[in-house]
Amino acid sequence: MQTTTNILMVRPCHFGFNAQTSESNSFQLGTPSLTPEEIQTQALKEFDELVVKLKAAGISVHITEDPKEPYTPDSIFPNNWFSTHEDGTIVLYPMMAASRRQERTTGVLEFLKASFCVKPEMIDLSKHEETYQFLEGTGSMVLDRKNKIAFACLSPRTDLKVFEDFCKQMEYTGVTFKAFDLKHKPLYHTNVMMSMADKYAVVCLDAIPDPMERANILITLRRCEKTVITITLAQMNAFAGNVIQIRNKDGRPFLVMSETAYKSLSSSQVTSLSQFNDIISADVSTIEKNGGGSVRCMIAEIFLPEKLVG
Repeated sequence: MQTTTNILMVRPCHFGFNAQTSESNSFQLGTPSLTPEEIQTQALKEFDELVVKLKAAGISVHITEDPKEPYTPDSIFPNNWFSTHEDGTIVLYPMMAASRRQERTTGVLEFLKASFCVKPEMIDLSKHEETYQFLEGTGSMVLDRKNKIAFACLSPRTDLKVFEDFCKQMEYTGVTFKAFDLKHKPLYHTNVMMSMADKYAVVCLDAIPDPMERANILITLRRCEKTVITITLAQMNAFAGNVIQIRNKDGRPFLVMSETAYKSLSSSQVTSLSQFNDIISADVSTIEKNGGGSVRCMIAEIFLPEKLVG
């Protein structure tokens, strides 16, 4: 199953600009006109309004509260440090920023174990932090779950060795490439330029300079019977690649994105996407500017089997 009906989101307590992550994240611009308290307040408002829209569409949103301790300014992006899988597996990932490693202690795992069927032994890749090698979950990788193919643009946050470790343990075929932003810096995460839906994929091919790597991605996607919807570098910079398809309780698919992303799309792109699913958009501009991530980063998919009640 490519898309899920259950998602987890972490309501922020200390959201703000994190200097530890900004060096490798060119999407992280900050809002100097706002105080840290104003940034947190506005981020909380944006978070809550997105949740309202998701629940109105019938999507099952599980919310955990970010605790006051430890200090985790990026906890609003839980998809980076863990992923869940249909066989009950939870995978933990090595994070580049020391502040982000503390997110593994915030109670999310306890919530998942209490509400879903989880294998006793997790796959813990976080040990790679000891050798300064990282793989930041479904930020670093975009997964075609149906065909068990993992796409990853290599960067300081996406190490080839750790990626191969994931692919081996989870029995995925890996597709790696190099991708760059408008400033010719390596893209920090694959999910800012690529998104995998059930019948289509959104991808910024212009971010990949090597023609052979571009061709390989296209061939792979078409072999998997995905319609390819391309976006430009400017649209990628507006988070049009940081989108996610989710199904509601009735199995109806929705594509969720930010208002920034939606406004960057052409009418023909909106028409193409709307052929597959309705679109939900929300203003998360404060989160985007200070966190360097958008709606997709805020959503951790839950593919674990649900526990039977009674």
